[in-house]
Amino acid sequence: MPEDSQISNIHSELQEGMSLAKCRKCGCMKETLEDLESTLSSNLADTNSDLLKNTQNWLDQMEPIQYPCIGCAHCFPAVATNLIHQAFPESAQNDSSGCSFEIREDARFPVPGEYFAFCHGGDCPVAVSTLASVGLAEQLANLKPRELCIVGKTETENIGIDKVVKNIVSNPTIRFLLLTGKDSEGHYSGKTLLALAANGVDDRMKVIGSPGKRPILKNVTHEEVEVFRKQVQIVDLIDCEDVDRIVGKMKELSQEEFSSCGCAKQSKKAEVLQLSDVSTIQAEQPTRFRMDKTGYFVILPKLEKRIILAEHYSYDNTLLRVIEGNSARSLYWTIIENGWVTQLDHAAYLGEELARAELSIQLGFRYVQDKAVFHEER
Repeated sequence: MPEDSQISNIHSELQEGMSLAKCRKCGCMKETLEDLESTLSSNLADTNSDLLKNTQNWLDQMEPIQYPCIGCAHCFPAVATNLIHQAFPESAQNDSSGCSFEIREDARFPVPGEYFAFCHGGDCPVAVSTLASVGLAEQLANLKPRELCIVGKTETENIGIDKVVKNIVSNPTIRFLLLTGKDSEGHYSGKTLLALAANGVDDRMKVIGSPGKRPILKNVTHEEVEVFRKQVQIVDLIDCEDVDRIVGKMKELSQEEFSSCGCAKQSKKAEVLQLSDVSTIQAEQPTRFRMDKTGYFVILPKLEKRIILAEHYSYDNTLLRVIEGNSARSLYWTIIENGWVTQLDHAAYLGEELARAELSIQLGFRYVQDKAVFHEER
């Protein structure tokens, strides 16, 4: 029987999460509430009844899901799930998560994602995960250290780690995985990677010794996990966001990898695995164009201020509003949250253009939106 304090802590985490709009649209929260409802329903007790009623009310308050999980530094549903597993140990056996991802054949990094890749040969042996610190990945990418092969976030302890394993075992150049940035409380993807290196996985593909919410790998094989563990040394700089220190560690690790003659140590060479067979669907060009009833956007990067403007117009060319931000992500998030785009194809187009505009500021090239040319003001 769980203690009152355990029930109270679960309630507090979920109540605080449900007060946030982002959590009410998150698949992670919905999955947690559904699992908790099932667990409480099979453990009927007076001490659980109020939490069950609140859980059912929270499920009613959930909005259409917009993302599976955004990997917040403190993930309320993930923390709550860990508390639920402590209060109801049998609930830990229930795995309702089901995530898969696209795999690109014949690609250096077969799993697409929000990362920056620079691999240019055997002298870039370091991969960096910035865990839940998304901005840190961009900072390191802008510096382009020669030792860096790939850098990106790892926000979740299951699909996030699946992607890391897939991309690393496909690149035997990578000898080190450097863990940096803040570890998401609840998901603990950084601690899960450390546990994976130390202990591997059990017969259910659960990472042994992970403190994460649901550290079960579904998109990799036992063989891929073992090659990953043999191929890379995982270096713990969790909580470090000092760019100079991280770059210095990259250089130190790279020097370790090479002998005095400058040749890579061949004894560590890892075999590249053939990725698991998955179905491949050929993409097609759109056959029709649909106008979004909310209007259209003109994207204007401002290099001198390092910001992006998105001007929103109606179809009679009336300027409705101007949205300003310093990243593509902040702009499209604001636009979607306010309902200023209503069609998926329009949202996809907008995300692509905003990303190009952001890159134009970072790399200094002239941005051209679609087929229209816009000159920056000088």
